[in-house]
Amino acid sequence: MAVTPVVVCLSRSGEAVAHRVAQALGAAVHGRAGRVEAADADFADTMAHLRDLFAAGVPVVGVCAAGILIRAVAPLLGDKRAEPPLVALSEDGAVAVPLLGGHRGANDLARRIAALTGGVAAVTTAGDVALGVALDAPPAGYRLANPGDAKAAMAALIGGAGARLSGLPLFDLPDDPDGTVEIRVTEAPAIPGPDRLVYHPQAHVLGVGCARGTAPGELWDLAEAALTDADLAPGALAAVATLDLKADEPAVIDLAARLGVPLRLFDAAALDALTPRLATPSEVVFAEVGCHGVAEAAALAVAGAEGKLVLPKIRTARATCAIARAPAVLTALPGRARGRLSLVGIGPGQAAWRTPEASRLIAGADELVGYGLYIDLLGPLAAGKPRRDFPLGGEEDRCRYALEEAAKGRDIALICSGDAGIYAMGALVFELMDRDARGVSDAARRVEVVTAPGISALQAAAARAGAPLGHDFCAISLSDLLTPRADIVKRLRAAAEGDFVIAFYNPVSARRRTLLAEAREILLAHRPASTPVLLAASLGRPEERLRYRRLDELDVDEVDMLTLVLVGSSQSRLAELGEGPRFYTPRGYAAKLSQTG
Repeated sequence: MAVTPVVVCLSRSGEAVAHRVAQALGAAVHGRAGRVEAADADFADTMAHLRDLFAAGVPVVGVCAAGILIRAVAPLLGDKRAEPPLVALSEDGAVAVPLLGGHRGANDLARRIAALTGGVAAVTTAGDVALGVALDAPPAGYRLANPGDAKAAMAALIGGAGARLSGLPLFDLPDDPDGTVEIRVTEAPAIPGPDRLVYHPQAHVLGVGCARGTAPGELWDLAEAALTDADLAPGALAAVATLDLKADEPAVIDLAARLGVPLRLFDAAALDALTPRLATPSEVVFAEVGCHGVAEAAALAVAGAEGKLVLPKIRTARATCAIARAPAVLTALPGRARGRLSLVGIGPGQAAWRTPEASRLIAGADELVGYGLYIDLLGPLAAGKPRRDFPLGGEEDRCRYALEEAAKGRDIALICSGDAGIYAMGALVFELMDRDARGVSDAARRVEVVTAPGISALQAAAARAGAPLGHDFCAISLSDLLTPRADIVKRLRAAAEGDFVIAFYNPVSARRRTLLAEAREILLAHRPASTPVLLAASLGRPEERLRYRRLDELDVDEVDMLTLVLVGSSQSRLAELGEGPRFYTPRGYAAKLSQTG
């Protein structure tokens, strides 16, 4: 399991068992608010919280009835190979039932819990029950080349077909020389199929080097040639390794992704220390990058002190490859990962408006970074995770810290309200990476940056109001801390003349009170005084408040920093429809229909 499990407890009667299990697993206890006293985090809505954890890929042990867990996650079920472990544990600890993710850790988790509580692990997975093994879940350090054939193979074995073992006995199965299902363990290429499951021990490392801008296809073709020369299956590789200066090289990143293995990085000093072990040391390479070899040295760096080169460096005009073999399968890899910074937009704050992708990035992060209030809005999802809080005004320090921590090979989530790319930290992160001076380190410029979109304040306000953004609209920040006031006024006039619906971000602050009033006067020169205005405060939070005003009655004193001001165009309408007022902007369908009618 890539993520530490969470133990979810719904009642005081199960609390003792929940804490006992959580302590053994190194997990946090999430408790139902008002019912569980000593939880690490609490929640009010059980079903929403369980769905949020499951969507984030977090393994869950629910100290409750199995039916509660099933009903909670049922709408999210789809690909069993991607679903996290879900275990139901009775409040007395007597029964642990792996409901989902049996071969992704749930069965083992249930057995571990049962051993702790003295209960029973009610494992129902056919392979585990009938065979005592899960053929689609090989031990760490081994890769199944054809996981899609495992179901048919296990069905055949359950039906009485014998298993013919070839190579290392990987599973506790009797060897039947006449068996119709072959279990082959080999580092060499082999043709798999429903009657032949092929497992590769991951004891080899592919070291690579390349010139800047090498085409991914060139490096891939060279890697394939290296595997052929070594008579090695791609599944027998544990990692791709290279010099840290190549952390952001597209060809290297593509190669690791296509092979489905981690990328491990080493600095020049670490690689140069391995010069005595190289088959083809080069003074030319040393003059260029500070070590006497990249491909061979990187492969040996991962393979370890007892590792051996099985394929010395081969090359093309722009790339090199070498392969080293460790004395045993590699389950822990030295070196560092590339590092990842996730720009996570969490929307206005409530879990129901946060995307599953955002939740997964948060759950998988090594550390959460952001303005403290925004991290707090994550509620139980952030409980127990390392975090670094920054105050308002510390935006550049916040982004620089996140990038430099990611540069150490860590997985960092930078938490932003709304959408990370809309008046948030996304642009600043890329600006820091792009600066020649006062930016960030070279290593920080090479980290992976991913962005998870979030619901922006203007989208949330529009959804609450009706459809005010049904026609052309724009967003303008009224903060002149970073934008010259003259530029803001110029944009206001252009938007007014263009008759856009306008979302005003940062409308006022304690010291900045005049620009919103000036905006009102500019707009009144171009649209009716009756133009509808929405004041939307604390969207998606318990203190949410929506107020409607006419443009000529917009009062600056009604607005604060937590308010989004949404001003309609000359075509916008505020109508009493059904349960209340609905703010919408027609797009012209009525005129079109009248012409066609």
